[in-house]
Amino acid sequence: MKRIILFLFIVIVGMACNRTTDNSASGTNNASTIAPEKKLTEIKDKKDAQPIPDTPDTKKDIIEKKPKEDKKATKFKKNTRQKNDKIKANKRGTTKKEVILPNLETSTKAFSKDYLMGKFKPNQHPDFTKIAAIHASRKGMHLRKDAYAAFVSMYNAAKKDGVTLKIISATRPFHHQKRIWEAKWTGKRAVNGKRLPAKVDNAKERALLILHYSSMPGTSRHHWGTDIDLNDLNNRYFERGVGQRIYKWMSANASKYGFCQVYSPKGDNRPWGYEEEKWHWSYLPVAKRLTELYKTTMNNTDISGFKGSETAISIDMINKYVLGINPDCK
Repeated sequence: MKRIILFLFIVIVGMACNRTTDNSASGTNNASTIAPEKKLTEIKDKKDAQPIPDTPDTKKDIIEKKPKEDKKATKFKKNTRQKNDKIKANKRGTTKKEVILPNLETSTKAFSKDYLMGKFKPNQHPDFTKIAAIHASRKGMHLRKDAYAAFVSMYNAAKKDGVTLKIISATRPFHHQKRIWEAKWTGKRAVNGKRLPAKVDNAKERALLILHYSSMPGTSRHHWGTDIDLNDLNNRYFERGVGQRIYKWMSANASKYGFCQVYSPKGDNRPWGYEEEKWHWSYLPVAKRLTELYKTTMNNTDISGFKGSETAISIDMINKYVLGINPDCK
């Protein structure tokens, strides 16, 4: 009997253990099934919680992308703009042109009387060079190389300030000055707006009239290749408009490049010499030396070879005209 009771107890306990094991297994399966569903729910909740982006109707937060430009169209626009700029520059007279200068070193160390009197050919002299067309009013003019190099620097500086300098007269040899003088002496060319009578009643008075603005051959600073006439041969031109602007620029800047207005207004500090010439500028680094040489080596009796030359002595050409210059230029 005891054995039967013990057997039944063992059977009952075993059944109870099996049920507990089954319940534990079932619980584990249920947990593994629930977990993925919970994660999906959380992900969905987070996604739903994110802010909704603006639609294309909300323009304030949209960065508009620039359309790509056509390369051909861009190149055409650039070329057109450059062409228009060039046209405007031409109208203003400020087109940039590079002037290639020759070797501007001079070789002459001494000056003869013939040089001082312009009795040589500038186009064959080693110290002279032809003036480029951009700087001149006409072809065939020459200057000393050193004077021309200084002028080119001055020209470029003036151009940057909107001022255009133009050489209208440069080196004039003796024979050139002789043509000018004798044309006035004989009445073929006007003197102060009037032609002199063919008959010469008073040679000295006639010479003095011509000397208002023209030099006797052999005494002109234009013989030396250091002096230039700029833009116009009339003082009134430099008193208004473009001419006035040119003269003001030259008065303020010419000395920086070695140039000086040799024929300033006549007065107490310049009682003798030619009348004022606002167009006539001299390159002093060479002209000063030549002026001093003229003073020490030349005589009034050396001035000859043209009509009216006999008046040079009575007029005292060297002291009153060759040396009768702006004191600032001595």
